[in-house]
Parts: sequence; structure tokens; C-alpha cells
Amino acid sequence: MRISANSPEDYIDQLPDNRKTVITKLREVINANIPEGFEETINYGMIGWVIPHSDYPEGYHADPKQPLPFINIASQKNHVAVYHSGVYADSKLLNWFKEEYGKHVSGKPDMGKSCIRFKKMDKIPYELIGKLAGKMSARSWIELYEHLFKNK
Repeated sequence: MRISANSPEDYIDQLPDNRKTVITKLREVINANIPEGFEETINYGMIGWVIPHSDYPEGYHADPKQPLPFINIASQKNHVAVYHSGVYADSKLLNWFKEEYGKHVSGKPDMGKSCIRFKKMDKIPYELIGKLAGKMSARSWIELYEHLFKNK
């Protein structure tokens, strides 16, 4: 599902009603929990929270014109996705998330490298996503990113 949006509100306005509710709730829980230093924007065609160029002028190594991404949420064709760069970069955070997931939802999370897919909209652990959003500070993300990815 490709959406061309200029703001998070514009993105949500273009969604089908059943997805508007889910994406709105994910956005709210992330905004309520994400530490200072991250900026909400449209990033790679999704709602995203990034380290802005004003705080990290180098930008994202794969495309320095883009700010450093951290979390994105998107309505895809067959699922809703949360993309969290921290779970990709930090094995301790990934292990914490996988362990906690079972306390909120039965089964294992459907995951890719940074992608957490939700095919069943009524099984999204919003509280857990909020906790995940708050687990890493902007400074910690920059330090980890530079250690793992910059100049490699």
C-alpha cells in the first residue's frame, strides 16, 4: 500500500477506516512514550520518528539527505508494520521484545530484521509497542548507529 503523504495526519487520512484506527493508536502510543530528541515526520513514505538533521547533520548513511530513521509505522497490503531500527541493531533489545511479546499476545512475533508485522489488527500489543518506543534515547541510538553502521 503506497501512500504519498506530506504529514502524519495526511497519511492517516488516506487509509481505509479499519487501518486509520490502528495506525492512529500506534502513533499515539509511540508519541506518548518516545524520548525527547526524536522528531515525528513522513520518512520513506511512512509515519516515522527520526533524529533530525539539526541534531545529526550527517543523516542516514544509505541516503544522507534523509534524517536518521528510528521507528516507522506503515499500513501495508496485508498487515500493519512497525519498523524499529533498535531491534535490528541491538540484540539485547530484540531479545527483550521477543520475551515480552509472549506476555501480551499468544505466539511469537512475526518479524523481519527491523520489521514487526501485525496481520491481525486485534492482536497488536499497543502497551508493549509503547514500552519499546521508550527503551532507547536519541543519544543512545546515535551512538549505537555510529558504532554499527557508520562508515561501513
